[in-house]
Amino acid sequence: MKNLKYLLIGTFFGFVLTKGEAISWYRIQEMFRFESFHMFGIFMTAVPVGALSLWIIRKFKIKSADGSNIEMPRKPYHHGIVIGSLLFGFGWALTGACPGPIYAQLGSGVLVTIATLLAALAGTWTYGLLQKYLPD
Repeated sequence: MKNLKYLLIGTFFGFVLTKGEAISWYRIQEMFRFESFHMFGIFMTAVPVGALSLWIIRKFKIKSADGSNIEMPRKPYHHGIVIGSLLFGFGWALTGACPGPIYAQLGSGVLVTIATLLAALAGTWTYGLLQKYLPD
């Protein structure tokens, strides 16, 4: 019962992604081929909203839902970020889904996304298995 609010927020987020066509394979392909402004417009709205939200959290020292402090640790640059970002982008371009829309695509009946979900889970499992052998 305590997780009901997260289910409701996630459902609302999936609804917004679906109605905004952010889960559309065609919209994502248009973005990667630089044929449409639609997805770039969504990102260009999300980045300032996220930045403003983080500023408000820091400025007013807003706490999390359970009352604990929200920590925003600094993350140092590592060349693996570039490699991982490229792999993420290639996967996104090939499948038409990053992790957020996978569940919204499944919920809207795009069953081919099951393959994307299974590949994402396999990649996550593989990373977890090999993480101790990878450089820091």
